[in-house]
Amino acid sequence: MSGKYSLSDLLERMCENQLALEEALMELTLEREKHGLSDAGNNVRGALFVIGENAGFIKQGLAKLRTNGL
Repeated sequence: MSGKYSLSDLLERMCENQLALEEALMELTLEREKHGLSDAGNNVRGALFVIGENAGFIKQGLAKLRTNGL
């Protein structure tokens, strides 16, 4: 792949999308919790924790890909 369609660019955009979805989901969760749905909030927070943990791994992988010119 070349230019703006390199593998690392593609993966970086996928990571950005993942983080944007994480933010949107958190906003919805906070709104639901205001209405007393704390069980749902706890479940979502568990999933968001996994997203956050994986984000660091993904960013490290992207840095390695960019170093290798992919």
